[in-house]
Amino acid sequence: MTPRALDWGLRGYIALVFVFIFAPIVFSMIFSFNSDRFPTIPLGSFTTKWYEAIWNDPDVWKAVRTSLIVSGCTAILATALGFATAYTDYRYNFRFKSAYLALVLLPPTIPLIIMALAMLAWLSKIGASGQVWSIILAHTVLTAPFAMAVIRLRLNQMDASIEAAAWNLGASEWGAMRNVIVPYCKPAIISALCLTAAVSFDEFAIAWFVSGLNKTVPVMILEIVQGNIDPRVNALGTFVFLTSMTLVIIAQVVLMTRKGVKA
Repeated sequence: MTPRALDWGLRGYIALVFVFIFAPIVFSMIFSFNSDRFPTIPLGSFTTKWYEAIWNDPDVWKAVRTSLIVSGCTAILATALGFATAYTDYRYNFRFKSAYLALVLLPPTIPLIIMALAMLAWLSKIGASGQVWSIILAHTVLTAPFAMAVIRLRLNQMDASIEAAAWNLGASEWGAMRNVIVPYCKPAIISALCLTAAVSFDEFAIAWFVSGLNKTVPVMILEIVQGNIDPRVNALGTFVFLTSMTLVIIAQVVLMTRKGVKA
């Protein structure tokens, strides 16, 4: 096989993977504008009544509000913890550091259903399940490693002598942190905020177990589909997908800008 044929073969394979992943989402978006109740082909007429239905539903607005609060607070807490962990890894060497980093990066490797059950058991034991801040706490545990990875990647690009030079010029450790480290990591911090917010906004399993009556949008979608076939699900799913993708794209763009790649 020639290099040109191999190149086109790989491109075709990647294209098929993207079609396999995104085709159901695209069809869901198309059916959200379909006047027919059931997602069948041929389609009915174009309509926005399903979006109007969720717009006029106070339960949907309550779920959106909960999701925004959870994702916003989670992003701030997870990014703060991720920054502290990334800087600790960058700045210090200590005994059992490898075990410490393995423990920090463990949550995303645990199956979500196992983590959800564990969080529910722990929160119930302390009498804190079913609260909005319970979802925030659980999502922070899940997403902090993502923030840590993004910020640590940025710190890897930093010359270690820059911080030392700030100390030699009279800056305190906190002064060097505020005037050198944080500005240098700003693109990664913004990217981490967007990424963790996207993961939290889109997360369902943990939120379903620990939310109680405080439903997030993904939890509400599940409750709708459990009852019957409701085209509002396509409209809600489109909203969740576009919100998450927007945050992810912003995170990627900020991280990959020239300012984000070079000091």
